[in-house]
Amino acid sequence: MKGSVSKNPAEDMDESLFIEASKEKLSSMVKVKLEHVTKRFGETVAVNDMNLTIKDRELAVVVGPSGCGKTTTIRLIAGLETVDSGKIYFDDEVINNLPIRKRRIAMVFQDYALYPHMTNYDNMAFGLRNLGYSEQEIKHRIHRAASILGIEHLLKRKPKQLSGGQQQRVALGRAIVREPKVFLWDEPLSNLDAKMRVTMRAELKKLQRRLKTTTIHVTHDQLEAMTMADRVVVMHQGSVRQVGTPDQIYDHPADTFVAGFVGTPPINFIRCSLNERKETFVLDAGEFQIELPSKMGKTIVKSVTTSEVLIGIRPEDVKISSGKADNPIPARVDVVEPVGSDNFIHFKVGKGVIVAKTPPDVKIDVGSRANITFDVNKIHVFDGETEKAVF
Repeated sequence: MKGSVSKNPAEDMDESLFIEASKEKLSSMVKVKLEHVTKRFGETVAVNDMNLTIKDRELAVVVGPSGCGKTTTIRLIAGLETVDSGKIYFDDEVINNLPIRKRRIAMVFQDYALYPHMTNYDNMAFGLRNLGYSEQEIKHRIHRAASILGIEHLLKRKPKQLSGGQQQRVALGRAIVREPKVFLWDEPLSNLDAKMRVTMRAELKKLQRRLKTTTIHVTHDQLEAMTMADRVVVMHQGSVRQVGTPDQIYDHPADTFVAGFVGTPPINFIRCSLNERKETFVLDAGEFQIELPSKMGKTIVKSVTTSEVLIGIRPEDVKISSGKADNPIPARVDVVEPVGSDNFIHFKVGKGVIVAKTPPDVKIDVGSRANITFDVNKIHVFDGETEKAVF
């Protein structure tokens, strides 16, 4: 309605969450733990028996497709949703029934949630004024946060006068001045253009290192997760599929979902049967066979529930054979995608497609034929029934 002020998504966070909070400066050291946490919305299980520990001062990034439960998870931690079962801890304190205003969290929203009728200074001051802080203390906190974020020259402006990246910095400043125990970032980069996202990924990471505050960052962007996180939490269908460093997630995926979700271009999956021939083991894909080292084959056989397996090979581990090679795979070039730093080459193999990631100076014509090979030491093997990693 003309002349009215629209409801701000951060209003509850500003007016209610912190209004009775202690005025003393709090230590940012806190470990966040979820123990068998479940949350349902009607018949839908949004978070399913989640067990997760975020270490003190860690930057943990929760990543997964839309609807996987990642935003619900941080809303449970914030107290914006109630837990159906299980416990949430800050250090050794169960916070399930702790009022939101006493949880000492600060949340940065996807749409920044700034009051359009206020200056950026007043946006950052709003929550502190409701807490009863003196104007001198408010000014001190705001200018300290503005200095960290490089927005001192923007404090007298209003949000509509700022770019998306600048609005995000103001939203971050509003969170910083509260000196919380835990930052919760809900897809704060999703409204930025591609170039600004790259810049802000680095800026957010540096900011978290400087503030040393336990931070849980939610995103659907696997590249954002891999470049920013101390540890990555991969979620799917309300469950945690794997937690680990970016290298662990990429090099040792726990199952086919994690393997397929992380990496650009995505990993190649090929269904095979695992056959033992005399003293060797062979992966038989029908169109081609791959002989495995004996130790690798024995390890896989002991771990699988069926002779049917899925193998995964990342595009950078698919090579074009220039001569004699082990386990050559006849292929035809179907599509070539030059992306500047690399070429993504789609090879037709039987009825399937295998994508290779090559340097840009590799030239090959669509329709031409070539042999490709896999680096056997880089093959991921998953149980054909459970889809869990076995090698």
